[in-house]
Amino acid sequence: MREIKAELITDVVEKLCIEANEHLPEDVKCAIKNCRACEDGQIAQGILDDIIKNFEIADEENVPICQDTGMACVFLEIGQDVHIAGGDLADAVNEGVRRGYTNGYLRKSVVKDPVRRGNTGDNTPAMIYTEIVPGESIKITVGPKGFGSENMSAIRMFKPSAGLQGIKDFILETVENAGPNPCPPMVVGVGIGGTFDKAALLAKKALMRSIDSENPDPFYADLEKEMLEKVNKLGIGPQGFGGKTTAIGLNIETMPTHIAGMPCAININCHVTRHKSEVI
Repeated sequence: MREIKAELITDVVEKLCIEANEHLPEDVKCAIKNCRACEDGQIAQGILDDIIKNFEIADEENVPICQDTGMACVFLEIGQDVHIAGGDLADAVNEGVRRGYTNGYLRKSVVKDPVRRGNTGDNTPAMIYTEIVPGESIKITVGPKGFGSENMSAIRMFKPSAGLQGIKDFILETVENAGPNPCPPMVVGVGIGGTFDKAALLAKKALMRSIDSENPDPFYADLEKEMLEKVNKLGIGPQGFGGKTTAIGLNIETMPTHIAGMPCAININCHVTRHKSEVI
């Protein structure tokens, strides 16, 4: 049994909150640059040039890539042979978010109540997702989620009779309805299976996966490629001004489900698809 101090978790979460908001993952940068090379429209090229310049400035000057520094989504893969000592896990994570957003001068965007509002002033509480895995380490992933894109997400409880075509149509419908609102080129996370809540979590997890990876199941890997191509043929383009690049990535995650259903969730992210991980 390995003991990990709650204070260490706080320190790592603080660091990841800042780094994730200031430095775009390399796979996302490469995808944007590759799309720029393929665009032939002057407006689309100019917008992608601005996007590239923006994340390069953020890298060089250690400043946020976007003014919406997001709601902190914190994924914890906790080894079953780990004992967390010296404090409560949720408190440790939230303290890390509190320090990260304060010390990193990041915008605080969380309200105390969904209806009555009122800013919490420190971007807590975080959205915490825990998973028990083999081993004696903890993998922490912080994915700040802006709501310009989150608001464009959707879930649908299909009957099995809807089939694969129903899922394909739903993906295209959701992206088309989103239009320019999620600051395209976007990343599309798709979750299929489980229950109402699990499908949504799968879609969120899909956004944490590298966009230059593919689903290990060849069936879904082919579906990812097919749907990314179809999404880009919608012509929404960078920032909605038209072009070949509506999305830079589309990831699908699945799990078993009930015989009577086929839940499907789509979690949209803007081109600032931020996430940083560290194993302790």
